[in-house]
Amino acid sequence: MVLPAPELDDRRFQEFVDEAKRYIQRRCPEWTDHNVSDPGVTLVEVFAFMAEQLCYRLNRVPDRLYVKFLELLGVRMLPPTPARVPVTFWLSTPARAPLVIRGGTKVATTRTEGDESVVFSTLADLPVLPTEVVAVRRVVGSGVSSEDQTTAFELGEPFSAFGEPPQVDDALLIGLADPAPACAVRLDFDGETEGVGVNPKHPPLVWEAWTGEGWSDCAVTTDETGGFNRPGRTVVHLPAGHEASVIDEQRAGWLRVRVVEPLPGQPPYSASPRVRRLVAGTVGATTTAVHARIVEFEELGESEGVPGQRFRLAATPVLAGAHEAVLEVGTDDGWQTWQRVADFAGSEAGDRHFVLDGVAGEVELGPAVRLEDRALRQYGAVPPPGAPLRMRRYYSGGGVLGNVARHAVDTLKSSIPFVAGVTNLQPAHGGVDGETLAEAKARGPIVLRTRSRAVTAEDYEAISREAAPEVARIHCLTAGEDDVAHGAVKVLVVPAAAQRDHRIPFADLVPAAGTLERIAERLDDVRLVGTRVLVEPPRYRGVTVVARLVARTRLDPEEVRARALGALYAYLNPLTGGEDGTGWPFGRRVGHGEVFALLQSVRGVDVVEDLRIFGANPVTGERGAEVDRLPVGPGGLAFSFDHQVRVERS
Repeated sequence: MVLPAPELDDRRFQEFVDEAKRYIQRRCPEWTDHNVSDPGVTLVEVFAFMAEQLCYRLNRVPDRLYVKFLELLGVRMLPPTPARVPVTFWLSTPARAPLVIRGGTKVATTRTEGDESVVFSTLADLPVLPTEVVAVRRVVGSGVSSEDQTTAFELGEPFSAFGEPPQVDDALLIGLADPAPACAVRLDFDGETEGVGVNPKHPPLVWEAWTGEGWSDCAVTTDETGGFNRPGRTVVHLPAGHEASVIDEQRAGWLRVRVVEPLPGQPPYSASPRVRRLVAGTVGATTTAVHARIVEFEELGESEGVPGQRFRLAATPVLAGAHEAVLEVGTDDGWQTWQRVADFAGSEAGDRHFVLDGVAGEVELGPAVRLEDRALRQYGAVPPPGAPLRMRRYYSGGGVLGNVARHAVDTLKSSIPFVAGVTNLQPAHGGVDGETLAEAKARGPIVLRTRSRAVTAEDYEAISREAAPEVARIHCLTAGEDDVAHGAVKVLVVPAAAQRDHRIPFADLVPAAGTLERIAERLDDVRLVGTRVLVEPPRYRGVTVVARLVARTRLDPEEVRARALGALYAYLNPLTGGEDGTGWPFGRRVGHGEVFALLQSVRGVDVVEDLRIFGANPVTGERGAEVDRLPVGPGGLAFSFDHQVRVERS
């Protein structure tokens, strides 16, 4: 906890005025008119106003000294991190020739009257490759060999897609002329159903593509065939690792559709569909975009040839977790790459190192320090005088605003030949606002105490935050809390996730495996010997509120219902819930009384007639028994799941 700094002078305007009037009574008793209309009192108030401003600036001195002390410790404010999202570019017609969508292409959400558009930039060039079907094979059961159906396919003769009758693991293999990594392939199917028997809305099929490591699942965004029940189109999104392989002496970029166990209550295939015609074409491609502005080849100026030079970037803040900023220094032989480091403590005189303050947007070169023997030691190399410096590439922007919902990115900022539109099939995640000065001041004593060594729960949380600034919340449980054994700690990680009307898909609250590994590796370096560290997501406790409300006279019940649902989803929220809006507290139970008070305070609600709270499993959707107080456990978090509100007229 930061110790509160005392104010050096806590007097305010009115106190200065009152003190001046008392002084006037003692030294000038003949001055009896102390009303505000008196010109002398006006002068007194002017001087009191100026004195108050001086006191305000004086009281800022301890705060400034505190910040300077943190700078001496090497504490820098953490910059924001950008949201990432896979975006799919859709072609106007199936590709007939290779097309490349350049890296840095800008896409955005729709601009509205109340909100500006959120702009994303692609990270790398995206090749869109044309394709066609050149081979068709069929696998019956779990056999290792396949039956060649290419001849029948080329002659347009109908053939069975699976065995008769289809069994689990029967598959239809479709060989493409060339691999189409990260592309969306449309398959036009024409065939005969002959009493297939499955539910067209839930066919027991999965699409997979061959990568270097095996068969990988493919997302399907369109299926007009209903599991080969009728002619139509199917759009399959191939993984980025799709590559060519040889199956039974046929080389192609393979994908397959495989029969799996049907969902409970759904019928299996009674007969195999028969394929008469199958046409493939590339209609889109997917790449990763970040909520950032990409700045390339920014000229910083020329070196003066002295230690400790500083150069300021044009765009701030510089993002963390998006792309490593690279400094280049011009030489007679071309541009020389310099490496970014956290500090110059381990830098030698010839090391081409630099430090970048992301929040201030400042590039710092190595200083020279005078040692006890009066000798100068250079930390990091110094560019020669007159050498030009430039930043090859860096990212600016970011923040929680980039965590948009799926299908929100729908605008091309510039026209691209043969590209008709863009969308994001998944929500964006990972966007976190930069650290505020108050948060940095609170972190300073922890940094001073830990010195990169994790002992207390606060140490683990602070170091985990530095290792993964893109996560939304981190909480540490020590031995004896929840199910943490002696000699162990558990670090709970809540990722930043997209919200629409404060609703979060449960799958988006599971942190990425890479993020957990990065935190675990960092904590493994700083933990005490013998301490076991577990890094995992918290146990989410689903909460379902069922309420019956009475709206006030002449108010629309549907509008009141929308407000009530919005209040529930915002309050019982792992990211923005709770009393202070920073997320539901870890381990805090959900009480009947606070939910009642929340609904009663919703604008337009007259009476809360009935209120019930149920536990819910957010994975299976199963609702538990009604409770008055729903415990979530020491390491748990409340999560809104399918609230039901009914509003009646008064």
